[in-house]
Amino acid sequence: MASEQCQSEEIQHSPTRPILLLHRLPGFNLSFLPLLQTWYTVLDPLEDPPDPLFTTRSKSARVMVCLGPTPVRLEDLEKYPSVECIVGSSAGVNHFDLNACRRRGIRITNAGDTFSDDAADYAVGLMFDVLRRISSADRFIRSGDWPVKKEYPLGSKMSGKRVGIVGLGSIGSRVAKRVEAFGCSIAYNSRKMKPNVQYPYHKNVQDLAANSDVLILCCALTNETYHVVNKDVMTALGKDSIIVNVGRGALIDEKELVQSLVQGEIGGAGLDVFENEPNVPGELFALDNVVLSPHRAVVTLESFARLQELILRNLEAFFSNKPLQAQIEFE
Repeated sequence: MASEQCQSEEIQHSPTRPILLLHRLPGFNLSFLPLLQTWYTVLDPLEDPPDPLFTTRSKSARVMVCLGPTPVRLEDLEKYPSVECIVGSSAGVNHFDLNACRRRGIRITNAGDTFSDDAADYAVGLMFDVLRRISSADRFIRSGDWPVKKEYPLGSKMSGKRVGIVGLGSIGSRVAKRVEAFGCSIAYNSRKMKPNVQYPYHKNVQDLAANSDVLILCCALTNETYHVVNKDVMTALGKDSIIVNVGRGALIDEKELVQSLVQGEIGGAGLDVFENEPNVPGELFALDNVVLSPHRAVVTLESFARLQELILRNLEAFFSNKPLQAQIEFE
C-alpha cells in the first residue's frame, strides 16, 4: 500500500506534466481533482499533509485554478511570479484584483454563461415564491396551522407584473425572456443602453425601481454597483413591490433592506446572496414574505458538469497556445 501511494505521488508530481496551482478557500474542493491529476501536476497549498516542496514548485506554475469566490489579491500573486493565466470557476469577477492582473498581463477566465440558465431559473423561482407565498404556505401546513387557522393569507399574481432588471447581461436577458412568458413587462438598468434591445432603459436604479413591481438583481459586484440598492431605491420601490437578488449580497445595503422589510416598507424579498455569507441577519428568519437561499442559484448537477468541461478546455487551450473561452476583458 505504501509503495502504491508513493508511486501515485511520483506520477502526480512528475516533472513532465504541466503544473497547475490550485487556489481555494478551506472547505472549497474540486470534485474532478483526480481527473486533473492524471494530466497535470496539481499543487495545493492546503494539501494535508503539506507538500514540503510546494513553495519551490509553485514559483514555476504558469496557471492558477481558482475555486469559487476565493480572493486573488496582489499578495497572492506576488507568491507566484510565473502565473500567466487564472482559470476561474465563478461567474463573478469581484474576487480578483483586476488591476494587479492587468499590470502583470495575467489572463483570466471565469464561468462565462455556464450558470446563466440556472441562475435565471432560480431568479424567476424566487420571484414566484415570494409573490405566491409558496414556501410560507408549506410552513403553514407543516406547522399544523391549517386546521386551526383555516384561512391562509393571499399571495399576489405574478403575470402582468412590471419587472425591473438590474444588469441585462447573460443572466438578466434570460430572466427577461422567462418573465415575458408570464405576460410581465420588462425594463432594465445596465452600465449602458443595450443596442437592439426594445425594453425601456433607465439610467439609474432608483428610476427603475419607481417603475417596477419586482426588482431583480443580476449584475456583477463592482465599485460602482456596491450598495446600488440603497434606502432611496427601496423607498422608490414601495411597500407593494419586491426585490430578488441572485447577483451578490453587497449589491444591496443589507441593513437598510432588513429595516425596510421589518417595517413593511417593501413587500418582500427573495435572497440567494448576502453581504457576510454564511451569516444571514436573524431578523429575516421570522418574515414570511422573505424567501432565503444559501447561494445556490447557479448550483445544479448539469451546471457543474458544464463548468468542468469549460475548465478542462481552457487548461488544454492555454498549454496548446489556443484562444481561451470566457476570458475576462479588462476595461
